[in-house]
Amino acid sequence: MQTGIRAKLLEAFSKADGEFLSGQKISDYIGCSRTAVWKHMEELRKEGYELEAVRRLGYRITKKPDKISSNEIQLGLKTTMMGRHIHFEEIVSSTQKIARNLANEGVEEGTIVVADQQTNGKGRMARVWYSPKGTGIWMSMIIRPNLPVNQTPQLTLLTAVAIVQAIEELTPLKPEIKWPNDIMLNGKKLVGILTELQAEADQVHSVIIGTGINVNQKIDDFPEELQSIATSIFIETGTVWERAQFIQMILLKFEGLYSLFLTQGFKPIKLLWESYAISLNKKIIARTLSGTIVGKAIGIDDDGVLLIETNNRVIERIYSADIDFQ
Repeated sequence: MQTGIRAKLLEAFSKADGEFLSGQKISDYIGCSRTAVWKHMEELRKEGYELEAVRRLGYRITKKPDKISSNEIQLGLKTTMMGRHIHFEEIVSSTQKIARNLANEGVEEGTIVVADQQTNGKGRMARVWYSPKGTGIWMSMIIRPNLPVNQTPQLTLLTAVAIVQAIEELTPLKPEIKWPNDIMLNGKKLVGILTELQAEADQVHSVIIGTGINVNQKIDDFPEELQSIATSIFIETGTVWERAQFIQMILLKFEGLYSLFLTQGFKPIKLLWESYAISLNKKIIARTLSGTIVGKAIGIDDDGVLLIETNNRVIERIYSADIDFQ
């Protein structure tokens, strides 16, 4: 099936929102004969779509394949900005690298970069993020907020809230956030977030937010050194999930929180983040570049900085650290 026709066909089904589309309506929408419509339906079936065909009603999609592509993401996308421009590739070294280049070229805010596999995915502190083919969501989002540079770290916390909300919306799971950017489930890492800033001293040009989300990995899909510390939505539920649907929900939740953030500031985001935080009111060890701090995590301030009360009742402000529980 030609790419343009396929995109228009999926667009027509997206606008129908689960209702039947008659062969004539499809014919008119994509500009082909009724006979050609039937052929296109058969092509969709071959690609893994499950279709219901009812005489005098037409066709509707009942199940989509677990494929990630621009078309699959756009089919059912309910945002107004996020994901309206999609750069998809099967295999990349890093979605962050591509997103940086696109941001420098001036792409629109809300553009996303998605890959089915990364060969050199990165987490915080240049750590490798394991990103195998056909299992997870490897995505970078490009935004251009009108914010002071010192407020951009708050977007990492906002993104964590959006992803937790999306997972809660689609699954029975209840993930928690480990400051600053890990989403955990049953003590294991489910999601990592990496935020990169392109800015001058007083002006933000773009913020690139990378996410690595373990969706359909089985335990044996992880390298042995990760099997005790990483998990996936499949491992936790026993169900294979449609990754494009997760991307759509994450973009929708992010867009709502981002709008809230730009209009009302960080406070409502802060309250949401703290409601999901796993580390609050617990004894933690924070390993920073300048040393190790031990104490109780008592919250985050209005800038998203972690506050730790030491045994000497001193409040330490933690801007970047690795966190472990005592």
